[in-house]
Amino acid sequence: MTDVPRTELPSALAPRKIVTGLWQMADQERDGRAVDLDAMAAALAGYAAAGFDSWDMADHYGSAEIVAGRAARLLAAAGAPAPLIMTKWCPPPGPMTREVVRAGVERSLERLGLPRVDVMQFHWWRYEHLEWLPAMEELARLREEGLIGWIGLTNFDTAHLRLLCRHGVPVATNQVCFSLVDRRAAGRMAEVATAEGVGILAFGTLLGGFLSERWLGKPEPDAIGDWSKMKYKRFIDAAGGWAPFQALLRTLGGVARKHGVSIPNVATRWVLDTPGVAGVIVGTRLGENEHRDDNLRMMSLVLDADDRAAIAAATEALAPIPGDCGDEYRRHPFLTASGDLSHHLDAVPKYYPALPVPARPGRTRVSTGSVWEATAGFSRAVRVGGRVLVSGTTATDGAGNPVCEGDVEGQTVYILDKVAASVEAAGGTLDDVVRTRIYLTDPERWEEASRAHARAFAGAMPANTLIAAGGLVGPYQVEIEAEAVVTEDVA
Repeated sequence: MTDVPRTELPSALAPRKIVTGLWQMADQERDGRAVDLDAMAAALAGYAAAGFDSWDMADHYGSAEIVAGRAARLLAAAGAPAPLIMTKWCPPPGPMTREVVRAGVERSLERLGLPRVDVMQFHWWRYEHLEWLPAMEELARLREEGLIGWIGLTNFDTAHLRLLCRHGVPVATNQVCFSLVDRRAAGRMAEVATAEGVGILAFGTLLGGFLSERWLGKPEPDAIGDWSKMKYKRFIDAAGGWAPFQALLRTLGGVARKHGVSIPNVATRWVLDTPGVAGVIVGTRLGENEHRDDNLRMMSLVLDADDRAAIAAATEALAPIPGDCGDEYRRHPFLTASGDLSHHLDAVPKYYPALPVPARPGRTRVSTGSVWEATAGFSRAVRVGGRVLVSGTTATDGAGNPVCEGDVEGQTVYILDKVAASVEAAGGTLDDVVRTRIYLTDPERWEEASRAHARAFAGAMPANTLIAAGGLVGPYQVEIEAEAVVTEDVA
């Protein structure tokens, strides 16, 4: 077996630097097409024999979990080392009780036919639906029980990755889109991941095959047949279009010829050399084509200063992909295979209930169900006409426990998720917010709160006041209140 190097993470997880991705199984089985699962399992076992024994899949990648389980059993029968199996759980937003989370993990275990999943990676559609935190806490309990080896994330932005780590959830990896065209993960994501000991698993590194000799000098495609290329063509368009992308390909082609390697080798090596990156996920269409030998050549490639300067010049001509990692699933411009996800996100239930106030026409109350609201006689938010007033909010979860104790930035992120949920329950969004007030126990830590505030309100840019508070009730460093003006009817 060829030795594909591993990355030793602080969590003791050690994935191969090249991870075999099985997302294209969903495309291979699209529209009910039948595939030979046993033949695919044999092909995947062949990947392990060649040194590619870290596999990435998900609960919605067709029969990927079933195939991976069968391949693992083939390897066990042959006396070969067990593969590293990384799958994902992508539940619809709803109550994340202990029973719900366990059922999600056990479903993957049943499909895999294994007693434990090595890495369970969690995806959540909207942070305003606050059940993502209890879901992660339940996954941590299942890890202690032994059903999960490590906990990973998929498409979490930097702020929420950092929050989870500072809250004490043992996150080992975060899987995000990362390529020479989409360089979002090379910024603060890499800094935070490195600081917190989290390995970045990069997918989309070859843009579904667009970053290859096959597309060098070729005209822009009119029609695209597979989901992967549908998605990554959107990234190319967002980065400035086909012309600057072709200029990047020409630069990569020159570097590749200089070293006697391929364009995919150069593109993958550049990502792997980024601090914080634990591995790159290279997709395969099992039984159709293989690029294992070419991928192995990349491991011996060393990009020199001239190579990096040429690549940097080519990428500077590209427009930056907007937002943070994972934003393509949560906000415009929705750079996914299906494009606009507004209809999907609009279907996510509101987290807090909003009820009309008896004998007060045009007035609505939003409640979190907190014992403090009943005790002190207040609502989380009140809407009067088009005006929405959100009470002073702290980083307290639904069970009344503090979140991210001692960390101002993490508390601010969670508070603003609660504010967003409150405004949404009243029929608005964060873009409708016109005024915020931030109360800090330590004014020297204003920048931590302001950084989180800036990300949440980049579009709205509300009026804001930051107040040094001598103390807050409970173990909190920050409290925030907000006001929004909504023109639409209450949803």
